[in-house]
Amino acid sequence: MALIEILMPQMGESVMEATIISWLKKEGEKVEMEEPLLEVATDKVDTEVPSNQEGIIKEFLAQEGDIVKIGSPIAILSTDISEMIIPQRETPVFAKTPEPVKAETKPRNNASTIPQPVIQPVTNRFYSPLVKNMVKEEGILLEDLERLQGTGKDGRVTKNDIIAYLSNKKQMQKPSATNGSQQSAYSGSIKTVIPPPIVGEEDEVIEMDRVRRIISDRMLESRRVSAHVHSFVEADVTKLVKWKEKVQENFQREFGVKLTYTPIIVEALAKAICDFPMINISVDGYKIIKKKHINIGIAVVLPNGNLIVPVIKDADKLDLVTLTKMVTDLAIRARSNQLTLDEISGSTYTLTNVGSFGSTMGTPIILQPNVAILAIGAIEKKPTVVETEEYGDIIAIRQRMTLSHSYDHRVIDGALGSMFVKRVSDYLEKFDDTRLV
Repeated sequence: MALIEILMPQMGESVMEATIISWLKKEGEKVEMEEPLLEVATDKVDTEVPSNQEGIIKEFLAQEGDIVKIGSPIAILSTDISEMIIPQRETPVFAKTPEPVKAETKPRNNASTIPQPVIQPVTNRFYSPLVKNMVKEEGILLEDLERLQGTGKDGRVTKNDIIAYLSNKKQMQKPSATNGSQQSAYSGSIKTVIPPPIVGEEDEVIEMDRVRRIISDRMLESRRVSAHVHSFVEADVTKLVKWKEKVQENFQREFGVKLTYTPIIVEALAKAICDFPMINISVDGYKIIKKKHINIGIAVVLPNGNLIVPVIKDADKLDLVTLTKMVTDLAIRARSNQLTLDEISGSTYTLTNVGSFGSTMGTPIILQPNVAILAIGAIEKKPTVVETEEYGDIIAIRQRMTLSHSYDHRVIDGALGSMFVKRVSDYLEKFDDTRLV
């Protein structure tokens, strides 16, 4: 009999962990090759994971609700399919009794003894490894844990139950004004202490959902990794606006999809990347990885306010009709959580449209492992100095849009970053308004 570890598979280029939503099989059950084994969630997509082996599930190494690193073992499979079905057992919380801790004869700094969580097998109630770790880290007493009403399957306590318990506990604790209760942050070196926000009685405390937490961590990590700098160009898109207004009715009737500005800008962006291929790179330590394919990710806002970035692969090889159909299709399926892992992976450059929400410009944070991102602002009518052969310089009303380019100064200097966004602007300003599509 051979035992095989099932590992959490790769979920995308920048995905480092995934949350187990549910197991689709039970311990002791047979699973076929490529048969769905579990459902997982990442910061990008929820999806089913198929088994890459055939056999009998001997043991789950991770429970529903656990956050698992990519490549970590999640189950053990036996290739002996003649085995009897193994009954599923519930593991008591804190199965191992820790060694007794020796009490200090003299308390440090005359501080009172802090109560520690009771860790002993006094209950048969099941707790996942994630919940156990949270209980240990937060110092939750077992008697308090036992009183919690779980919202999980069969009344199990979940991660969200622990978060809600901690949130309610913090709201009930009033801050003390006594100076003696404040501990110094100085311990040999100066540390920055950020005071917690003051929560008023009428304020509402909202816990971040899973996706928002991951977005928060990713954005902070990107700011830490990449040296963000920004360049801005204001483009005169009057010809483009007039052309779109002229052809959009026939376009929709002929191709069955509404024409928007996003695919037109993707087309210009792909051309500019072809002109400046060193924008289409990633960084690995002191190595620069020059990408062969131009894959443009487009930020899409979901109904709950979170973001997802579907990717248009080989955008430089697609015509405007195809780009329009792909942008529309990806946006619709993104908002209904129907994208595949492949459709949200592998971007080499990112586009975000802050103008759709009324903003004239923005300074977006780079989506790792890309090294640049472009934000397009709202198109506005503005008085502009225009050169004419007959009258010289005149003031005219023109349609203008601001392009905001954020890029990683580790590998992209101001000259390249500025020339690139200016080239995108040139393609938009010199748009051929005689073209049919």
